[in-house]
Amino acid sequence: MINGESYKPIIAEAAKMAIGEENIYEKVFIFELLKDKNDPNAVAGAVGFSVRQPKFYVFRAKAVLLATGGATLLFRPRSTGEAAGRTWYAIFDTGSGYYMGLKAGAMLTQFEHRFIPFRFKDGYGPVG
Repeated sequence: MINGESYKPIIAEAAKMAIGEENIYEKVFIFELLKDKNDPNAVAGAVGFSVRQPKFYVFRAKAVLLATGGATLLFRPRSTGEAAGRTWYAIFDTGSGYYMGLKAGAMLTQFEHRFIPFRFKDGYGPVG
């Protein structure tokens, strides 16, 4: 049985095996997207710092995927008890990705969606 709490470590382990642990940076707070100097509509990297060590990072990339999560605590679910929220209603989904995207020039659309948990045999998770 896979519950929402154990889904992230399973995916993280698969990612480490696929791209190599030396290519994964964890516990880095990204606070700014870097625009491409040759294409004003493209993002070429990001800037951040370690939340555990005194390190500063500048990432350059051919493509950037902004996957910071939503703004989960703006609206509360109508569910009660266990269904009122597990790890996918994380308190750190503050909407910062929306801000960074908007600041970099992205058009923010499709905000009228509703969260629907992904369902699979013997469990449910945060990927809906």
